[in-house]
Amino acid sequence: MGWSVLDRDTWQEIFATIRKNKLRTFLTALGVFWGIFMLVFLLGMGKGLENGVMRDLGGRATNVMYVWSQTTTKPYDGYAPGRRIRLKQADLDALREELPQIDNLAPRAHIGPQPITYKDIQESFEVKGEETDMPKVDALVVHEGRYINEADLKDGRKVAVIGYQVDKVLFGEESSIGKHLRIRGVDFKVIGIFGPETLKPWNQSDTETVVIPITTMTQAFGTQGDVDYFACMVKPEFKVAEIEDKVEDILKARHHVHPDDPEAIGSFNLQKNFEQMQGLFLGISLFMWFVGIGTLFAGIVGVSNIMLIIVKERTKEIGIRKALGATPQSIVSMILTESVFITALSGYLGLAIGSLIIGGLSYLMYANDMDVQNFYNPEINIWVGVFAMSVLVIAGFIAGFVPARQAAKVNPVVALKDE
Repeated sequence: MGWSVLDRDTWQEIFATIRKNKLRTFLTALGVFWGIFMLVFLLGMGKGLENGVMRDLGGRATNVMYVWSQTTTKPYDGYAPGRRIRLKQADLDALREELPQIDNLAPRAHIGPQPITYKDIQESFEVKGEETDMPKVDALVVHEGRYINEADLKDGRKVAVIGYQVDKVLFGEESSIGKHLRIRGVDFKVIGIFGPETLKPWNQSDTETVVIPITTMTQAFGTQGDVDYFACMVKPEFKVAEIEDKVEDILKARHHVHPDDPEAIGSFNLQKNFEQMQGLFLGISLFMWFVGIGTLFAGIVGVSNIMLIIVKERTKEIGIRKALGATPQSIVSMILTESVFITALSGYLGLAIGSLIIGGLSYLMYANDMDVQNFYNPEINIWVGVFAMSVLVIAGFIAGFVPARQAAKVNPVVALKDE
């Protein structure tokens, strides 16, 4: 007597067993269903949390450190403590020359809110001086026209790139490109309109900003080449941590600051912060895998125990099968097929329902334009589904292995005497 998963009688017997023990089968399958469902649901929600935090970065570069100047706290080289350090554009030139790991340097200088005039309209907006690379760092998008270029810097051109709120207030429906606005009595030609790639509370001020070449700011408003802060982006093959101390050391040496002064030069390593977040999400993901796999394992143990009970109840039947010529292999196949079927069916339902809930939640958020802080676009990686399906097949074999081996060892003579 053989046993084949393609045999109609095989499935009739499996369904007959399930119908005979509906509640027991349901409770057994529920453990596997819940394990896969929790795994998929937790991973999907965890991905939504990760996507939300990554989105909140606004698309900005992460291989960046920000550097600014502060006040000295130690006497050094004839200078008293309490001296305010002023970063200069020459400092950036020195960094570019001494540190080949640097890819881009993006300085920014401020002269504060200034009255901006166009025709008979006057409003106060922040005025900043920059070079060419800030859009790469802060994920700024030029909606119309262009940003500052090298020729603007070299020639000290009186050109301006304005935030789209500035454009809306000063120019309304009129095109601003090519028009002139006035800052402190100096005419500037509008060459572009820009804004953040992703609008966030901390970058909303960019929409209400007028940006001019930093060299022009020095010439027109006497800022003496001062830089309030700068962003330092490293080349892809390097890490910010490799140059962080070197940048501070160079700046301290140029400004006669004590090498051990912790306050004179301030910095923030965004890459380090980003890697810490990635590590946190990896830990969350591993924890969710642990919970999901643990719950699934409990369900598999339940399936195995039930299959042991089924083998015990069908001892006499198995003995008759063996007496009629059934091989141990066919008995093992019979038990394994039933185990894999119950495990796979319940697991696939858990996978499908978990994926539908995550997909439905993502669709509802998109359709209703819901903006939840630190949560966005929950999703299931396709490899999670592939892995889950593979686990289900393996789990079914594991759950049925011990019962199947026990069934194969049944002695026909002893089984026929079993009551």
